[in-house]
Amino acid sequence: MANKTQTHQRPNTDFIKGVVVPMLTPIDCEERIDETRFRAQVEYIIQGGLHGILVFGSNGEFYQVEEDEMERGLQLAVDQAAGRIPVYFGIGAINTRKCVRLAQMAADNGAAAISILQPMFLKPTQEELYLHFKTIAEAVPDTPVLLYNNPGRVGYGLSADLIDRLAHTVPNIVGMKDTSGDMTLTEECIRRNRDVDFKVFGGKDTLLYCSLCVGAVGGVCTAGNFMPELIGDIYNKFVAGDIQGALEAQFKLNPVRLSMDAASFPVAAKDMAKLRGLDVGDPYKPNLPTPDGPVLEKIKKAMAEAGLL
Repeated sequence: MANKTQTHQRPNTDFIKGVVVPMLTPIDCEERIDETRFRAQVEYIIQGGLHGILVFGSNGEFYQVEEDEMERGLQLAVDQAAGRIPVYFGIGAINTRKCVRLAQMAADNGAAAISILQPMFLKPTQEELYLHFKTIAEAVPDTPVLLYNNPGRVGYGLSADLIDRLAHTVPNIVGMKDTSGDMTLTEECIRRNRDVDFKVFGGKDTLLYCSLCVGAVGGVCTAGNFMPELIGDIYNKFVAGDIQGALEAQFKLNPVRLSMDAASFPVAAKDMAKLRGLDVGDPYKPNLPTPDGPVLEKIKKAMAEAGLL
């Protein structure tokens, strides 16, 4: 891409690595964040040995949460984490101005980095997307920004050319989470932007091992909410040089993760957390917990076979 020059200082990104957990959002019967259970979930992830928390990602049900609740949740996460691991903040709004407001709120409340999903429902041009991400990032110039590519939920993907352009022209766009499942795209985003130390996270739990093999710094993995020992094992063995052990850990995790797909998104993550004895509450309505029946039985069977129950 043209204009691969940056005039501003890039923020420190050394912490952007490992298994980051898109944390579940425990709520009470009024659909307000339950502080005690929210703090407990932060602590569970930290005690599970994982490397970061993303509040209000897809499995955090960001699309259900009002702005004041997002601010409260971020404050709780930052307070509970107490500097032990970084807290990332997820932004998934459609409107650029709202995204700017959320980004500034996150920066003001101690988020180590923010993650921005491409606008859902719309079908923006490449130039519209470029200006959207650039405007948000420039509103928080000292905060690291990650792009979040999730075509399965949004209906279109971010192109390698767009990611290249943003990585090379906006100093604090320092990485991305790629949930496309397209390993060629993941690999290309790493290859084309390694001159600016662009940090790429794999976005699918089932592809953490593959992502690490092509140079990803880690993964943003739902599984960390309820089986941190399994997802952490993949990363820890890989970085220790036990490549075969990491692959076997991936193979152990995959049947559990794949069993979630039969349930209604995103309720399976809370279902599994409850099955492991975690008190995370119900999903926001209209979603409901998975009822007794073949889907839940398949989940239980996969968890039991992996030694989780």
